[in-house]
Amino acid sequence: MTRQNSTVSLASSEKLKGTKEVIDTIEVDSSYETNQLAKNPFLDPKVEEYYRDLYTKSRYESYSAFDPTFEWTEEEEKKVIWKLNWRVAFTACLLFVSLQVDRGNIQQAVSDNMLDDLGLNTNDYNTGNTIFLCSFLAAEVPSQMISKALGPDIFIPFQICAWSIVAMSQAALTNKAGFYITRCLIGVLEGGFIADLVLWLSYFFTSKELPIRLSWFWTTLSLCQIATSLMAFGILRLRTWGWHGWQFLFLIEGGFTLAIGIASWFLMAPSAVQTKRWYNPKGWFTEREEKIVVNRILRDDPTKGSMNNRQPIGLKGLYHCLIDYDMWPLYIIGIVAYIGLHTFQQYFTLMNRHLGFSVFDTNLLTIPSTVIHIIFLLLITWLSERVNERSFVCTIMPIYTIPIMGLIRWWPGAGKEAWPTWVLNTLYLGQPYIHAICVAWVSRNSNSVRNRSICSALYNMFVQLGSIIGSNIYREDDKPLYHRGNMQLFAITFILLPILLLTKAYYVWRNKTKDEIWNSMSEEERHKYRETTTDQANKRLDFRFDH
Repeated sequence: MTRQNSTVSLASSEKLKGTKEVIDTIEVDSSYETNQLAKNPFLDPKVEEYYRDLYTKSRYESYSAFDPTFEWTEEEEKKVIWKLNWRVAFTACLLFVSLQVDRGNIQQAVSDNMLDDLGLNTNDYNTGNTIFLCSFLAAEVPSQMISKALGPDIFIPFQICAWSIVAMSQAALTNKAGFYITRCLIGVLEGGFIADLVLWLSYFFTSKELPIRLSWFWTTLSLCQIATSLMAFGILRLRTWGWHGWQFLFLIEGGFTLAIGIASWFLMAPSAVQTKRWYNPKGWFTEREEKIVVNRILRDDPTKGSMNNRQPIGLKGLYHCLIDYDMWPLYIIGIVAYIGLHTFQQYFTLMNRHLGFSVFDTNLLTIPSTVIHIIFLLLITWLSERVNERSFVCTIMPIYTIPIMGLIRWWPGAGKEAWPTWVLNTLYLGQPYIHAICVAWVSRNSNSVRNRSICSALYNMFVQLGSIIGSNIYREDDKPLYHRGNMQLFAITFILLPILLLTKAYYVWRNKTKDEIWNSMSEEERHKYRETTTDQANKRLDFRFDH
C-alpha cells in the first residue's frame, strides 16, 4: 500500500508539475499577446477593421502609409525621430521665437521710459495688456477652426507675417490710442498660434514624446527672452533720427520676426507623406521612413487618423468640445496656475527700475530668472514623463512658490532692500513651469483630432483669462511695494494646490467608473460597442484619462 501510494503521489506530482508548466506557458503567451496589443492595437482584427473603415471615411491624408503588420528596427526609429526633431520640433521652436519676440518686447520697451513718452501711466499699461489678452483670447477658437480647415502649414506662416508687420508699426506710436490699437491687432493675429503649432506637432510625435518637445518649445521662449534682453541692452542705446530706443526695438525685432514668417512657408509640411515640394523634390523622408512615422503615431493613438488635416471642424464639432466637462479640471488649472507668473513678467523690469537699477542693468537682470526657469521647466517635464504622473508632479510648482511669495509679501525688507528683493523676485519668476505638461495633458485627454485642436485652444483661452487677471493685480494706488497685489498672489498660489489634487481625484474616479463597465463586457460586446456606439472622443468606454 505504501509503495502504491508513493507511486500514485509521484504520478500526481508529475501531472501537477506538467499542468503548472502549461498554465505558466499560457500566462506568458497571454502576457506577451497583451503587451503586443498595447504596442500595436491593430493586431486585433476587429480593431483594425473598425479603424481602417474610419480612416477611409475620414479621407485620412496618410492612409496610404497605414500598415498594421509593418515592422521596423529600433535603430530605424531613432533615425526617424532625429529627423522629426530637426524638421518639426526645431522648426516649431524657431516659429515660437517669432511669437515671443513680438509679444514680449513691450516689457523691454517700458524700461526705456516708453510709458512717459506716450503719456501713459501704470493703469493705462494694464489696460493695453488687457486689450491684447482679450483679443488673443477671442481669436483662439476662430483661429483654430481656420487653421484646421486650411492646415497649420498655411495659416501659421500667414499669422507670423501679419503680426510682424503690425509689430514693426509700433515704432510710429505717438499716443494712447495707437498703443491700444496695435495691442489689439497683435492679440488678434497671435491668438490661436500656440494651439495651431501644438496640433501640427501632434501629427508627427507620440503622446509620450510631445511633452518633452513642448518643454523645448518653452525653453526656446526663455532663451529668446535672454537673447532679446541682450539685444535690448544694445538697441535701447540707439538715439538717432529723433527716435527713442524703444522705437528702434520694435522696428528691428519686428523685421526679424517677419523674416521667420517668410521662411516658415518653406519650413512646414502638412504631414509626413506630404513633404515633397518644388524646392525639395526628395521630401523629408524615404517611403519606408514615412511608414514608420505614420504607423508609430497611429499605434500610439489610433484617433489621429479620424480627420483629414484639411477638414474643417464645424459648429457641431465646436459645440461638443465646449460641453466636454471632462476637460474642465484642466481649464481651471490653466486659469489659476500662471497668474502670479504673468504679473511678475509684466512688471519685473518696472520693479527693477523702482529698486534703483538703470535701464540697461534692468534688462540684464532679467536673465538669471530665465536661466532658472529653463532648468526647472526641463526637469519637471522630464520627471512627469519619467514617472508617468502629472497631477502630483505639478504640485511642485505651488509648493515652491508659496513660501517665496510669503516672503515677498511679509518680509519687511521686500521692495526696500534692492538686491535681496531682486533675488526673491528672480526666484519667484524662475518657478517650475508646468505649462508644457498641461498642454500635452489636454492633448492626451482630448482623444480625437477635432477635440485636440479645439480643446487646446480652449485651454489657452483660460490661460489668457488668468493672464488678464494677472495684468490687473498691481494697480497704480498700490505701488511701489504692491502689498495688496502680493497678498492676492499669495492666495491664488495657495489655491492651486487643492485644485491639482482634486483634478487627480476626478480623473481616477472617471477611469474607475469606465473600468467597471468595460471589464464587465465580453469581447463580442466590446466589438459591438466599437461598431455602434455614439460615444465620441474621451467619452468612449475604451479610453482612459491621464492624471
